Formats: sequence, C-alpha cells, structure tokens
Amino acid sequence: MSTVEIERMEAGRITEARLAEIVFPGDTNHYGTIFGGRALALMDKAAFIVASRFARRAMVTACSERADFHAPVHQGELVELIARVVATGRTSVTVEVELIAEDLMSGERRLATRGRFVLVAVDADGKPTPVPAHTSPPNAATAAASGPQRPASFSGLP
Repeated sequence: MSTVEIERMEAGRITEARLAEIVFPGDTNHYGTIFGGRALALMDKAAFIVASRFARRAMVTACSERADFHAPVHQGELVELIARVVATGRTSVTVEVELIAEDLMSGERRLATRGRFVLVAVDADGKPTPVPAHTSPPNAATAAASGPQRPASFSGLP
C-alpha cells in the first residue's frame, strides 16, 4: 500500500481564493441578469472561504463595507470570484472580492462587481478570537505584476 502525503497549510499563508459559478435562470431577474443579492451572496461566500483558510478559525461576516456594481452579468455566463485578504485587525480579516463575468463562447471577461467584507474570528462560545497578522509581500509591485490579469476596465475602490 502506498502512503498518502499530507500537506498542512498553516494559518496566515493562504491569502487568495477563487471560485467559479455559472449563472442559471434561477439566479437572474426579469432582465436576464444576476440578482444583486445573489452576486453579494457569492462574494460573501468567497470572502468567508479565504478568511477561514487564512485565519484557520471559525469566521462570521461582520459587515460588507462596500459593493460597487460595474457591469451586468447575464444568464449563462461564468462568474469567477477572486477573494483576497487585504488587512487584518486583532480579531478581524478584511477581504476584497472581485466578481469577474466571462462569456464562455467568446472568452470576453469584465469586472462586474467589487466589494469589501470584514469577517471576525470567533471561538466555540462565539466570542471574538485573535487572527494572524497579514503581511504584504516584500515587493508589492513584483507581486502585482505576477498576479492574475485584470480586465482593462479594472479600477480600485476609492
């Protein structure tokens, strides 16, 4: 029998998560575009995943600081959610999430929605508990250059 190799990812190491979903008819309004609430739910899910993997703690959403809707997402399109840890407090993790819409036939991608979420780590009694500190890459310009390609229309939150 062969042995299975197990890798352990320590707290503080994972700072990005990506999810992909198809927009089905049940996700859309009468215009055939994704419900804003559905987009926010997907974004909150991505934020939760990256915060949980980063902190290795139970996390709860404390707030969504801001969500900007830039472009509609149509039924049948793929949405890719890119969630990144951008800051930490003593017990909180701030996550920025981009929702990228992609036409599967043409390959055209565009930034549809961008938002910020704050999640808090809680212990077994539901009380806030410390999280690891987030450290920026040593050379942010190098990290940005090697990171994922963003749509040309990408703009940051003010």
